[in-house]
Formats: sequence, C-alpha cells, structure tokens
Amino acid sequence: MGPLSWLLDAQVQVGGSPVLAREIVGNAFGLVSALLGLRRLVWAWPVGMVGNALLLTVFLGGVFATPQEHDLYGQAGRQVFFFAVSVYGWWRWQSNRRADAGQAAVVPRWATGRERLMLLLAAVVGTAAAYPVLKALGSWGPLPDAWILTGSLLATYGMARGWVEFWLLWIAVDAVGVPLLLRGGFYPSAVMYLIYGALCAWGFAAWWRTSRAAALARTPIYREAVA
Repeated sequence: MGPLSWLLDAQVQVGGSPVLAREIVGNAFGLVSALLGLRRLVWAWPVGMVGNALLLTVFLGGVFATPQEHDLYGQAGRQVFFFAVSVYGWWRWQSNRRADAGQAAVVPRWATGRERLMLLLAAVVGTAAAYPVLKALGSWGPLPDAWILTGSLLATYGMARGWVEFWLLWIAVDAVGVPLLLRGGFYPSAVMYLIYGALCAWGFAAWWRTSRAAALARTPIYREAVA
C-alpha cells in the first residue's frame, strides 16, 4: 500500500470502532496550524488548509468511504469555507509581515464595540440560516452543526483580523463540537476538539498579554519613558 492509498483507505481501531487514518492526520494538521497561529506565524494558514482538505473527505461519508454512520454536512461545509477564509488570512498576514519587516504577522487587539456587535449578529443570523439548510440535507444534529459551522468561520475571520476574541469563539465551538462528535463516532476529532479547547485557553491568555503590551507601547507616556 503506497502512502496515498494508505492515507485514503487506512483505518485504525479506537475503542473497538474503526477510525479513518486521514481523520487523525487531518486533525494533526489542524493542531499544528493552531500552534503556529498562537505564535502568529504565516505558516498557520497553509498548514491548516491541508487539514481542511483531508477532513472534508471525512465528514462527507455519502461521497467518500467512511466507517461512520452519520454525515455532518456542517462540519464538511466549514472545511470548504475554512479553505476560502484561510486564503484571505494568509494574504493578510503575509501583507502585514511585508509591511513591517521582522515583526510578527499580526498584532493582537480587542475588537471594537461595533466589531463585537457585528460578530454577535453574524453568529445569530449565520446559525439561523445554516440550520434549515443542514436539516434539509439530512445532516446529523443540524442545530449544533449549524453553530459549529458559523462559529468556526467567525473565529477564523477573527484570527485573520487579529482579534483576541477569536479564541473565545473557538472555545464556544469546541464546547458544542465535542459531544456532537462523540455521539457521531468521530472520536479523533472529538479528542482534538478537547485539545483545541485547552490550546485556545492558552492562546487567549497569550494574545491578551501581547495586546496589552502593544497597547501600552502606543501610549505617549510609555514612549517617553523608554526614549
């Protein structure tokens, strides 16, 4: 069996249930992407896109051969949207790094009140719009799946913009995603969601500290003190 055939067809047993190797590999790419994002490195985006492509094939059981009984079309759809939003994030971070050579690709900051309101409205409207679509498609657990899809897209966009709040959005997604994935038999993804949750708490604290330092460095009193 060649590497590509192994990636597409190989399965492992987890708790007596078959799990696709590409689900494990895809989530591993996602974890590496999250770690790179915590460090504000541009490579977070292309690495994450590889994971998106692999996980798309996992959640579309009706198209690709999978051992799970359920199709999570919201989970599959978010991989497609992730890929598209990641192109934007990759471009934005790369542009920031070129404009400020030697610096991190993004400087974390809190979203403004207007931006937070837009996030809230987008979360409500996006979930409400995705729910009937996913239900009509026969997605298993359409309501939590709708939130996972919407929240994930908003978190990815927030990461591209450098908003500290994007970590909190991911935690909210993970809190809904873990029980849904466990019930659906997507055990590696459920475990990765738990790991993501811990990583998001760490990332939130790290970006919060960095945003405070950046805000302090912009104050006139601080600049005079270090001049």
